[in-house]
Amino acid sequence: MTTRTQDASAGDVGHDEIGGGYSAYRRPDEQIARFVAEALGDARSVLNVGAGAGSYESSTRTVTAVEPSGSMRARRPARPAGAIDAVAEDLPFGDGEFDAAMTLFSVHQWSDVRAGLREMRRVTRGPVVILTCDPALVGDFWLHRYAPEVLEAEARRHPTVEVLASALGGTGVVQTVPIPLHCTDAFNEAYYGRPEMLLDPAARQACSAWSFVDDRVREHFDRSLRSDLNSGAWDAEFGHLRRQPTYEGSLVIVRATP
Repeated sequence: MTTRTQDASAGDVGHDEIGGGYSAYRRPDEQIARFVAEALGDARSVLNVGAGAGSYESSTRTVTAVEPSGSMRARRPARPAGAIDAVAEDLPFGDGEFDAAMTLFSVHQWSDVRAGLREMRRVTRGPVVILTCDPALVGDFWLHRYAPEVLEAEARRHPTVEVLASALGGTGVVQTVPIPLHCTDAFNEAYYGRPEMLLDPAARQACSAWSFVDDRVREHFDRSLRSDLNSGAWDAEFGHLRRQPTYEGSLVIVRATP
């Protein structure tokens, strides 16, 4: 049986802990959505596992959403249909029921990634698409200079792309997803050229990795980044990112076909 946390999620952080500002900061980004859509191809019926509030669910497809967190299900719009209360490791569907399946920013929350992906493969006759972070690349981001504990926590939580591909079997492809400068889905790397935005505690709170560090880390981050922005030290080293239209960091799509 899969262990589920207080808000009924199956992950390492309860979404009720992230706060009500999550939806204001974690809005689907159009450019990232295009990469997800391309990976799903011409699939008509799509299973979305760990669906959250419904980001990146296309109205042109028939989407069945699975979300174990009651607080996240409550944030979904009334239409189309809400999400099914279930976990990836035990999907209530028949073999090959869906054309395709996707899980976006979710696998690092699962209690048993391999079991969950095997279940997705079982119920899907076409591609399985995972939008996630490559933990081998997470530490390359400038945030590591100011809050290494946050990115180290992030890297520990994310399964490697090799684990994801092997669990799904078949033919796997890993594709880097460029992050636009004004990305609306505000995970940490979305602020690559807008460092001031991460000084907002609400923006940080929408990124679950910050929930794994204490106030000492947050205070050091705020103090040191603010100092470097005021002195110009951040811009001297990283200022080119303010003008860079996209950033290729740790965000990847893992796509596997049978």
